[in-house]
Amino acid sequence: MTAGLQTIIYPVKDLDRAKALFSALLGVEPHTDQPYYAGFRDAEQEIGLDPNGHAQGLQGPVPFWHVADIRATLAALVAAGAETVQDVRDVGAGRLIASVKDADGNFIGVLQDPTG
Repeated sequence: MTAGLQTIIYPVKDLDRAKALFSALLGVEPHTDQPYYAGFRDAEQEIGLDPNGHAQGLQGPVPFWHVADIRATLAALVAAGAETVQDVRDVGAGRLIASVKDADGNFIGVLQDPTG
C-alpha cells in the first residue's frame, strides 16, 4: 500500500539555473537549498532538484511513491522483475529512498519517511 506519488526528483546539471526555473514556475523559493539538493513544495507535492542525479543513473524525472515499508516494497518490485538502480539509502533525518527500473526502462522511486 502506498500513500501515493508525493515527490518528483529531477536530475539537473546546473542547480542554479534549475532553481531559477522552478522558482519562476511555482512562484516560491526552495524550502531546502543545499549544494546537493534543492526542494520546493507546491500543493502537497515535493519537487526535488538533484545535481548528482545523472551520475547516479537518473535519466529524467523520477516519481517517488511514498510507502510504509521501503525494504518490503523494494523486494516486491525486484521479485516482480524490476532492476535495482539505487538501493535503500538515508538521505537525511531518517528519510529513506530507493529506485528501480522496470522492464521498459522506466524509473520508479520509493520513499519512506521516518516514523514518529
